[in-house]
Amino acid sequence: MLECVWSLNSVLYHGEPWGEVPAPHTPKVLLAGRTDQLLPLPTLCISKQEPAALQTARWFQTRCCEAIAMASCSADETGAEWWQPDSSELFPLGKEADASPALQLLWKVVPLLRTDRGIPVPPQLGRGPSAFIPAEEILQDGIESSRRQLLIEAFVSAGRVDNITMVMGLHPQYLSSFWKTQYLLLRMDGPLPYHKRHYIAIMAAARHQCTYLVGLHMGEFLQAGGNPAWLQGLHCAPQKLRNLNEINKLLAHRPWLITKEHIEALLKTGEHSWSLAELVQALVLLTHYHSLASFVFGCGINPEVGQDGGHGCRPPSPHSDSSPTAEDSTGCSGGRDAVREVEALMERMQLLRDSQREEEGVTQEEMATRFELEKTESLLVAPSDVTDHALQSGVLCFVEDPEFGYKDFTRRGEQAPPTFRAQDYTWEDHGFSLINRLYPDVGQLLDEKFQVVYNLTYNTIAMHCGVDTSMLRRAIWNYVHCVFGIRYDDYDYGEVNQLLERSLKVYIKTVACYPEKTTKRMYAQFWRHFKHSEKVHVNLLLLEARLQAALLYALRAVTRYMT
Repeated sequence: MLECVWSLNSVLYHGEPWGEVPAPHTPKVLLAGRTDQLLPLPTLCISKQEPAALQTARWFQTRCCEAIAMASCSADETGAEWWQPDSSELFPLGKEADASPALQLLWKVVPLLRTDRGIPVPPQLGRGPSAFIPAEEILQDGIESSRRQLLIEAFVSAGRVDNITMVMGLHPQYLSSFWKTQYLLLRMDGPLPYHKRHYIAIMAAARHQCTYLVGLHMGEFLQAGGNPAWLQGLHCAPQKLRNLNEINKLLAHRPWLITKEHIEALLKTGEHSWSLAELVQALVLLTHYHSLASFVFGCGINPEVGQDGGHGCRPPSPHSDSSPTAEDSTGCSGGRDAVREVEALMERMQLLRDSQREEEGVTQEEMATRFELEKTESLLVAPSDVTDHALQSGVLCFVEDPEFGYKDFTRRGEQAPPTFRAQDYTWEDHGFSLINRLYPDVGQLLDEKFQVVYNLTYNTIAMHCGVDTSMLRRAIWNYVHCVFGIRYDDYDYGEVNQLLERSLKVYIKTVACYPEKTTKRMYAQFWRHFKHSEKVHVNLLLLEARLQAALLYALRAVTRYMT
């Protein structure tokens, strides 16, 4: 089913007019009269020329109907019999994918496009949704019904299943929560016009050089009625949007520097001022797409068919990373050493549990000391095998002050800002209620998403089952917050050093703080015997922990402005 959807993605993303539209045909066979629900393409096909896109959509929809009509009386060019449509459901989710009429239809339509009309349909993409994860790990047959249903719903509602969705689909419970949140941010009623929401997404993704997201939302921006001139660069956008530049770069790289003065500057009375509700929506959008850029780079997401540049971002898998060592470990086969690493991690987790039961308790002074030690050690955790790359021209035009980037918030000999004590401004007690008051429903969906990913578990670690992974998940979440200066008084940061190997720390810090520097080698070197789905789970934790950290800094500044 997934390979087939992918082939159709190639068709939908081709982006060129395919000639004249034939007169509509009356199909001899209908799917319970629901062919209008088959592919709602007129509003979904991507093209620079809207009339041509609409023509293509209508033509393609007609061909789908013709394919249905031929089902009961024709054979294809290979001699195989066409399927008899099942009139009970458009997508019979209860059946296996290979028995689905929808699957058969999708497989038949693409050859029709190639042979019957001579249309240059791109072939099925062979490299997979991710440059880091083998395609067969994602495009597997016999997937669970919950994941299949989500992917089918994505295809029907959006006309395609993008590569982010394909990879996130390894964790259907999270994907469902993510979709609901992103749909509300982009498609539902809110203070900001739809085209400006997509432009803000472009601004956010550009800070991390993520041309995958920039290109995706340039298309969405135009579809939402945005002015094409704005896409020439930030200098062509309205001053009101340009005024977001300062807080955009701080949220992306050094959120601890955001103050109530930054909020006040955007809200002050004037021709280009923001309302508080508009600003809160913009802050959520910015942090959402900064964090999503981390996921794109962290999982090596490949571009969609039809996107320029060969990769959706600066190649997440440089050619220099194609050594046998990197390839072997990416396939989750690190050999005996990797197996020993798993066993050592299991032993450390058990020792920590035993020590927690035996210890009477660690003093607050000791907790604070361990946090400062971990924060200081994080200065030494940095990728050593990457070089800086110049910004691509397609992204540079949306970035002001491109040299501004992540900088460790405390270095020896420098005055460090105060540590953000999580208990002083929590998501549960402060951020959640503020967002819900100014941007209804979003706070609830964000909270659900944080809870889903934080508690998500299959009770497995590599080849082991029945494992309590809560300790490991908490260490990853708190380490992300640590590198952004956030401290939990009730957490023993000594656990981070016990549970997170250096290669994993390097990967986490890179993906969270400067994701554009992520390489395939970094992905391959940590947790070498773990499943790819477990590494994707790490990336989901990174995405949400980073998003919450940046939001807490921004919302604290808003609260201080309001009080």
